[in-house]
Amino acid sequence: AVRDAGPDAWGRRVIEHKLQRSAGDLEEIDYLLYGPQDGAGYLSCGAKLEPPAPKRRYNRTHQLTELVAAAEAIEEGKRVPAHILEQLEPGTSMGGARPKATIEDGDHLWLGKFPEKAGRCNLQRVEYATLELARRCGITVCNAHLQSVAGHDVLMVQRFDREHTEGGYLRFGLVSGLTLLDCDDNHLERERWSYLLLADQLRRWSTMPDTDRIELFRRAVFNAAVTNNDDHPRNQAVLRTGRGWRLTPAYDLVPAPLVSLERRDLAMTVGTFGRTASIYNLISQCERFELTAEAARKEIENIVTIVRTWRDHFRACGVSEKDIEYMAQAFLPDCFFFEKPVDALK
Repeated sequence: AVRDAGPDAWGRRVIEHKLQRSAGDLEEIDYLLYGPQDGAGYLSCGAKLEPPAPKRRYNRTHQLTELVAAAEAIEEGKRVPAHILEQLEPGTSMGGARPKATIEDGDHLWLGKFPEKAGRCNLQRVEYATLELARRCGITVCNAHLQSVAGHDVLMVQRFDREHTEGGYLRFGLVSGLTLLDCDDNHLERERWSYLLLADQLRRWSTMPDTDRIELFRRAVFNAAVTNNDDHPRNQAVLRTGRGWRLTPAYDLVPAPLVSLERRDLAMTVGTFGRTASIYNLISQCERFELTAEAARKEIENIVTIVRTWRDHFRACGVSEKDIEYMAQAFLPDCFFFEKPVDALK
């Protein structure tokens, strides 16, 4: 749970840049103490006996141009002025490697995801289109919109772990899938990265376990259908609101245009055949998600029907034809429809 409040890859780069130290010179506690006090969930960390004061001032949308430029400078290894780094820090405690910062707009906090310097496509627009495609599939997703900044798209994702009040922002508890599974984000513990084990944990944590387990199954199917192989446990979480613990809205849904037509893998085990992203594997342990085989197939059919429309949907979301063609191999590959393991088909 403490690790959940700390920065991930991008946040660590910002802290290293601020301190002018390499990753090898810093301990885990350093990232917690030098990180911003706006991490996911309840926890804030500080070096003094008094708890850190709640953050009351956030970046506004008019600062986006400056923030995007600063993020680009960090990617290029250039020095960024201290006052700009302070503006860039909020949001770096949120997970992921892509440049980002927290923005206040109206009565909400948003996580602004910036363009990557070496990006091969407009990933912000692709992610937005994928989130909306998942919404059409009946999946609960985070609120998001695109904002144009100096000729670039910034994806604005609403933070669901904060709620505006007269005294500031109320923090909701958040626990990542990594913590629920009692494992770490390294390959040595990858055998515990599992949708099945996560479904078991939802039986213990969720106030609506049956609903949330079916929702988790839909997300696994959608991830397999669009080749989102970044579905690791830190991209799954439960949120505590006044109604108790529930599965959070889906976030970080990005297709990966892989080449292999015989096999695609998810980041987590999803069935008897491990991480294989095929129908036979998705159905093999469907009872762990409170679904019969017939009901599981119905869920898959519904999602496939919507995902087949992805090209028109992406165009409607403003994704360029070039980026659509680049992403084409990610959607509904032949191996997704396999009813048996590849060896059994030969």
